[in-house]
Amino acid sequence: MTYSRLNRHFTICIAVALLATTALPLAALGSRETPDDAQFRIAVFVPGVVEGSPTYEMLVAGVRRAAEERPGTEVRVIEGGFNQAQWPQSMTALAASGEHDLIVTSNPSMPEIADEVSQSFPNQRFLVLDGYLSGNPSVATVLFNQREQAFLSGYFAGLVSSSSMPNARPGARAGLLAGQEYPIMNRVIRPAFQLGLQSVEPSGQVDFRVLGNWFDAAAATELANSMIDTGADVILTIAGGGNQGVIAAARTKGAYVLWYDSSGYDEAAGIVIGSTLVRLDRAAHQRVLQAIDGTLEFGRGEVLGVADGFVDFDTEHRLFQRDVPEAVRNRLAAMIQRLRTSDLVLEMPTQF
Repeated sequence: MTYSRLNRHFTICIAVALLATTALPLAALGSRETPDDAQFRIAVFVPGVVEGSPTYEMLVAGVRRAAEERPGTEVRVIEGGFNQAQWPQSMTALAASGEHDLIVTSNPSMPEIADEVSQSFPNQRFLVLDGYLSGNPSVATVLFNQREQAFLSGYFAGLVSSSSMPNARPGARAGLLAGQEYPIMNRVIRPAFQLGLQSVEPSGQVDFRVLGNWFDAAAATELANSMIDTGADVILTIAGGGNQGVIAAARTKGAYVLWYDSSGYDEAAGIVIGSTLVRLDRAAHQRVLQAIDGTLEFGRGEVLGVADGFVDFDTEHRLFQRDVPEAVRNRLAAMIQRLRTSDLVLEMPTQF
């Protein structure tokens, strides 16, 4: 027996033991939202927790909206926690239960886990958002073009640095704070952010820092203070609960913050001045409806971006309109239009 097969066998044994001895304790984190005679049952596996995570809040909202439109659909939400080493075991337990027509999840790490679990449970269907896998007949995936998303963040940072906005500084030095390093951060987000910045200011530089977790606001404040002290006037923060620490530093020292994935203007008016959007809730809603209706194409990996309407920049919010000069807004709008019409093409890699 190969190591991979031995490891999978061991994981399955653990999952079966969990089912037998604890009646699948993960289910206690969710709730049945339709009667037990549901016609279609969905488990939403959250690799983390829902509250405070815009990505997972969108995931759950999109699935629930689809279920509401198809009476007789049951949704159970399971929070897997932050220990990534436990996610394969949790997913195996869900598949082993045989209770769900579809398991929906979202995270760049989840396609590999779904692929592995499906080898032992080929009749289980998986929908993975924010990740990519092609060729497995049990798994459908949707990957968002974060190269476009990060490019827009960097381009906007360059526009702000070269503007007459109160906290703008010469030199086009922008900060990027990541909760942790991971393949898409290192190979897509960081270089695309710098590409966008240098599309406005060719000499612009990115001050990249890593928090080391997704919750330490105090440590994030210290890192952001250091970035601002060394010249950063705009910081893109992708650090979970640490984002609040970046806001605190920007408020104290006079800098701007960029939000990622969801609209963040109301987090700190006048400080959060730009927000890129990923329409994960829309993707979850549409693809889950297709799964319920039997039209979702499993075995396929999709990449969706600005031209598809799933990646965008929130330019309609009243605070964006109030705090960002018209000249900056117009140049950003022109760049968004280039991506929307494919005049500018930034391909998203699918292998990392």
